[in-house]
Amino acid sequence: MIYPKFLQAGGTIGVFAPSCGITDEEKIKRFKNGQKNLEKRGVNTVFTDHVFTSDDRGASSTGKNRADEFMKLLKDDKVSVIVSAAGGDYLIEMLEYVDFEEVKKKPKWFKGYSDNTFLTYILPTLCDVASMYGANYSDYGMSGWGKSVNNDFDILKGNIKEQKSYDYFESKVHDKPNFEGYFNDEKVCWKNATGEDEIKISGRLIGGCMDVLNFIIGMPYDNTLNFLEKYKKDGNIWYLETFSLTAEDLYINLLRYKQMGFFKYTNGFVFGRPCFFESFTGLDFKRAILDALGDLGKPIIYDADIGHKGPQFTIINGAIGEFSSKSGKGRLKLKLEP
Repeated sequence: MIYPKFLQAGGTIGVFAPSCGITDEEKIKRFKNGQKNLEKRGVNTVFTDHVFTSDDRGASSTGKNRADEFMKLLKDDKVSVIVSAAGGDYLIEMLEYVDFEEVKKKPKWFKGYSDNTFLTYILPTLCDVASMYGANYSDYGMSGWGKSVNNDFDILKGNIKEQKSYDYFESKVHDKPNFEGYFNDEKVCWKNATGEDEIKISGRLIGGCMDVLNFIIGMPYDNTLNFLEKYKKDGNIWYLETFSLTAEDLYINLLRYKQMGFFKYTNGFVFGRPCFFESFTGLDFKRAILDALGDLGKPIIYDADIGHKGPQFTIINGAIGEFSSKSGKGRLKLKLEP
């Protein structure tokens, strides 16, 4: 596993919009505030040409333009790390234009979540280049950084600290066009689905947003089985979260993953809080994951601080992780082992 160089003092974050562009004036102000916040911390930001543009679908530009901007940031020696501007629906359009061989030659950290799973997942599984599943650039525009944003920034700089579960999370996804932080209105409570009082799981980390992973499977960039085989001595932890999958979708796709052999070397599972979740049959989240995975006899944690209902952990895909969960609280330790 290749771990790119971390962000150094005086370094530059390159921001591009692999899916949606930012065109709302208030949201643009938030990005500019993020730039100021980072400058105060000794870090520069460069925005590519199409971060603040959009077509009639909401995509920042053509797939080729977005891939070109990604490759330009990758080749620019002044840029230390690459952070996504936002999620969306259209990152898939740029994949055919990305030179993944060049990614291997000039590896850089890429960070984002949601639709960015296309890159955060493919980079480690296809290219052996670690990536970060964590906040998009917008979070740096908060007027006062909370613990999660400070943790995220520390990890981007290579200060790989233990992350502890937060006290509160936002129960609904709020649009935050100004400089607000998270709307923390509900207590965090990690749950152990398989009944243990305490769960500890170690293994190589892989996962992301299932809504996106479901599209990756079967594409030319899907190297999942080879990746799992290569690192089988470590075992793996699948961390997964959903944006708008129903309970039935969740269950069926977990069965599909299992039948494809994705869980052959799995030491356990960690699920983030689902974002928009409903069921047409009365199947709840816990039962969906237990009905699909319970026969594997592996520990399962859910409602963890991962994904759309922030604040969220920053997870390094390809690294060795240790998740623990007890009495509603959770932790994650990261180790950068080859």
